Amino acid sequence: MKSLFKKLFNSESAATITVVSGLPRSGTSMLMKMLEAGGLPPLIDNIRTADDDNPKGYYEFERVKAMDKGDTAWLADAQGKVVKVISALLKYLPAEYQYRIIFIRRNMPEILASQHKMLVRRGEDPDKIDDEEMAELFAKHVSQVEAWLSQQSNMSVLYVHYREILSDPVPQISQINQFLGGQLDTDQMTAVVDPALYRNRQEQPSSA
Repeated sequence: MKSLFKKLFNSESAATITVVSGLPRSGTSMLMKMLEAGGLPPLIDNIRTADDDNPKGYYEFERVKAMDKGDTAWLADAQGKVVKVISALLKYLPAEYQYRIIFIRRNMPEILASQHKMLVRRGEDPDKIDDEEMAELFAKHVSQVEAWLSQQSNMSVLYVHYREILSDPVPQISQINQFLGGQLDTDQMTAVVDPALYRNRQEQPSSA
């Protein structure tokens, strides 16, 4: 396994932390699974197990959620791996590391619909905040995060779109592979893309 890892990733890549990010319910877990299939080891702890909302797993590492409280020592073990960090926590990544961030976007109505269903399944009130207000807050947050990322000298960023990955995965996966050094198994990445998980699809407006 170690020899395979060295073959796939050179020393520079091994010292870099790959981060999958985006808004909640934007497809980050799917992207984590793709990268794992391509040969990039994920940093996960399997504490949060698969369920109806994420039937193929969440690919989370619980200590990520404590970065805003100063828990960042674990990042030393994240070098050469990929870890999921929601967009709100990116600013807590320590400056001493180099990061390659893949930020996944998704149409806002789809994010809100997916989140609504998840809250209902958990017995929580999905209507605490109006959808229009939530969409505005999310859009403002993403704009702020993108502006912040553009100013970070230790972070390179690739933006991808959930719909495009599911509808036409090959060129999207090729772009991701190039961004990460060109050594991933793109066939395996393509094989795990499952359009059946696109359950909150927003139909494109007709061009006619």
